[in-house]
Amino acid sequence: MNIDINKTSSIRKTFGKTLTELGELNDKIVVMDADLACSTQTKMFQDKYPDRFFDCGIAEQDMIATAAGLASEGKIPFVASFAMFATGRTYDQIRNAVCYPNFNVKIIGTHGGITVGEDGATHQALEDIALMREIPHMTVIIPADCRECEEVIKYASLHPGPMYIRLARTNVVDIFDESYHFNIHKATVLKQGNDISLLTNGETLAQSLIAAEELEKEGISVEVINVSVIKPLDVETVIKTARKTRLVLTVENHSTIGGLGSAVCEVLAGKYPTKVYRIGIHDEFGQSGKAEELLEYYGLDYKGLTKRIRTIYKNEKEQENI
Repeated sequence: MNIDINKTSSIRKTFGKTLTELGELNDKIVVMDADLACSTQTKMFQDKYPDRFFDCGIAEQDMIATAAGLASEGKIPFVASFAMFATGRTYDQIRNAVCYPNFNVKIIGTHGGITVGEDGATHQALEDIALMREIPHMTVIIPADCRECEEVIKYASLHPGPMYIRLARTNVVDIFDESYHFNIHKATVLKQGNDISLLTNGETLAQSLIAAEELEKEGISVEVINVSVIKPLDVETVIKTARKTRLVLTVENHSTIGGLGSAVCEVLAGKYPTKVYRIGIHDEFGQSGKAEELLEYYGLDYKGLTKRIRTIYKNEKEQENI
């Protein structure tokens, strides 16, 4: 795939626009926000359907509990806030009021990962995927670009059950065209490779694709797979690529504990034991800085990934020759 790192679009605006369009098709959709409608872009829905929009203020726990009540009466609540607050402050309510009764509540966590930027560690959700994927009945999805986001929000509106959808604060690189269709059950192989399997999602997908192209010039063949659905994980594709390369890397804008890397390790440990390198944030909080600076600092930009993957591959080859 030819990726233009400079061609980006707002994934939050895509979310707001798509949700507003769905509101016209289905009057059961209601939207709730925690005094962040301009940031999450739910204001688009509020402006068009004020009678179906509820600003709950800075009271995320009340918001989730209220959403559960609305869902129990047949509504389809889309609940939005920063990922840190949508999952961290509300874990008890999500677990017991939404997932335990298996209510049809869609939780949208914007501003996920270190790319929140200058707001710093208190606002950078690096644990949200771990929190959400461990709860029974919860589906967890991280769209990589605006086209995938649009497809995911449409899917969420049509399929019942609790869902957590994580979006970036920053504009994201355009990857997919209009031919792309989201499949909850399938991870997508975007680049074939024979030496290394690289599984990723969200903002790091574009960075990973560019890194893979750079490494291809050096004779290192990297298979890149978009694993936008963390739960339910596409076990078949994970095992198939591991059998093919026998060397797996995961890249994520999240803690290496409990996220995509952990999910992949859990599958392979039981089904096809394979060496896995997890690239992400290693058991630490984030810090304040511009999004691009933080990606570089934590080695999640394409330059850092190219260097890291090259080193891993060379070390593995040296071990084979000992």
